Amino acid sequence: MGRIGFSCLFPASWHFSLPSQVLPRLLTPSLRQLLFIGLVPCLIGLLYLLLVAVKTRTSWIGEENPFHRHLARVTDLDATDTSNPNLNYGLVVDCGSSGSRLFVYCWPRHNGNPRELLDIRQMRDQHRKPVVMKIKPGIAELAKTPEKASDYIDPLLSFAAQHIPKHKHQETPLYILCTAGMRILPESQQEAILEDLRTDIPVHFNFLFSDSHVEVISGKQEGVYAWIGINFVLGRFNHPHNDGEDVVEVHVPGSDQHEALMRKRTAGVLDMGGVSTQIAYEVPKTVSFASPQQEEVAKNLLAEFNLGCDAHVTDHVYRVYVSTFLGFGGNAARQRYEESLIRNTAAQNKLLGEHVGETAESPLLDPCLPTDLQDEIGPSTQRLHLRGTGDFDECRQILQPFLNRTNESQTSLSGIFQPAIDYSNSQFYGFSEFYYCMEDVLRIGGDYNASKYAQSAKGYCATQWKTLKERFDSGLYASHADFHRLKYQCFKSAWMYEVLHTGFSFPTKYKNLKTALLVYDKEVQWTLGAILYRTRFLPLRDIPQDSLKGAHSHWRHSFSFVNNHYLFLMCFFIVLLSIILYLLRLRRIHRRVAQRYTPSSVPWLEEGLGSPSLPIDL
Repeated sequence: MGRIGFSCLFPASWHFSLPSQVLPRLLTPSLRQLLFIGLVPCLIGLLYLLLVAVKTRTSWIGEENPFHRHLARVTDLDATDTSNPNLNYGLVVDCGSSGSRLFVYCWPRHNGNPRELLDIRQMRDQHRKPVVMKIKPGIAELAKTPEKASDYIDPLLSFAAQHIPKHKHQETPLYILCTAGMRILPESQQEAILEDLRTDIPVHFNFLFSDSHVEVISGKQEGVYAWIGINFVLGRFNHPHNDGEDVVEVHVPGSDQHEALMRKRTAGVLDMGGVSTQIAYEVPKTVSFASPQQEEVAKNLLAEFNLGCDAHVTDHVYRVYVSTFLGFGGNAARQRYEESLIRNTAAQNKLLGEHVGETAESPLLDPCLPTDLQDEIGPSTQRLHLRGTGDFDECRQILQPFLNRTNESQTSLSGIFQPAIDYSNSQFYGFSEFYYCMEDVLRIGGDYNASKYAQSAKGYCATQWKTLKERFDSGLYASHADFHRLKYQCFKSAWMYEVLHTGFSFPTKYKNLKTALLVYDKEVQWTLGAILYRTRFLPLRDIPQDSLKGAHSHWRHSFSFVNNHYLFLMCFFIVLLSIILYLLRLRRIHRRVAQRYTPSSVPWLEEGLGSPSLPIDL
């Protein structure tokens, strides 16, 4: 008798067969058979979906989709689920010059891959707003009363304690980091304030807090944190990449490896405020110095650090150049320029016996002001009257000496060391004045094009002041643009152009500068980079099993036999399907036997006789 067999070797070896007589019955199925036939493809489809889900989930674990991470950071505006036991929290207090601001961050449990960073983001309250609180004035105002420092910071920490689940307080790290306002205080006054915080905060709050968690950070540290924060939000630390992504060849600092590491290109940062200008970017290759003196200076400007939790893994080792230039912000530069005008005009008037700029009828012509704009500068004893001529190119020429450039190689503003930038394979983001100069009145913010920018700036400078005011009254400029912006837009446009192209030596054909106010529709604070850097070792507590896997670490990139419930469900359904098929086969066999030996053909059932020996083969 012919038989058709089916077998499967996973998850356990099993086999069943059908007699060939059963096939004609399958060709004319009953309702019950139709239900069975429909159930089988449903189960097979379910198994296929489970396999796809397992594959998709493990691919997320092994190599997270960079685009998905970017999208998550844009759309992740839901309130933080504080009932989630796997959610961790962290606090950073930014003690600035004008006030102190608290930021509450949260992140899910680390996925166990030591090559990936924590997925940190700002905590959001029930109204989906970031959990942030600011108080005034700055903590530096307590220089003469340092014993009040803990009382000053108390409202911020009480605010944080209300939003973070109480049972999470003792494992929530708290960092209090002071910036510009505290830097200008004498070291003794700084230490008195910090000591009061170290002593009193552990008494009133149960956060994870130690002496090293409160300090005055340098401008270099602040710049590095800002660079980390922006690149983290941009997803530049997710090194598994697709073919279409921009990569850069990196010689990892302190590494013994001979082959260069290829990883995703990070973004440089340009930031021009009112007082200072800052530049920060990764230096992917080893730097050579023109002199021992230059090498000594470079040590204070280059920061080498590992963002990863494993000191032996070099995926997240970076060498970043950071330099801050005080007096090179937009307003500070204008002030230096005006002081120069007053000083030089007074000297020239005295030498030539003239009275230029002393009255509105004989003003000093200023190419850095819009055409026919009249302005007065200087103290009452040295009042200088100006009238704009709106000459963008002449303004640029006049401003070049204020950059304090030198003839030394590898230098920028004020002769400060600057490592070479690979302009053909780099990208920069410009913030603050770099964005305002392009967008507020010129309305060309975004991708920077030097020729387009210069042409727009020329047109603005050459426009009559009366016309500019009419345009302002008609609402043609940005909503936050004011008369101060209109007056000094011509000067700031020229200053930004010169700082970028003459000071930092960016070529005029450079195409990879984007100016922005926000990153992914939100302001990126340096505190994000600070919490990411200072909690970089926390994933170690979530991956103790790694030391047990040894050579089998690649399991993480496929699936886990212990923890993957999808695999369990798949095995369960395969076993269930095999049992059902086996029971149905037994039932068919018994039906066939019963039909062969009906009551009419076996009289011994009616006569109560003993059962004869029946040749039944099961």
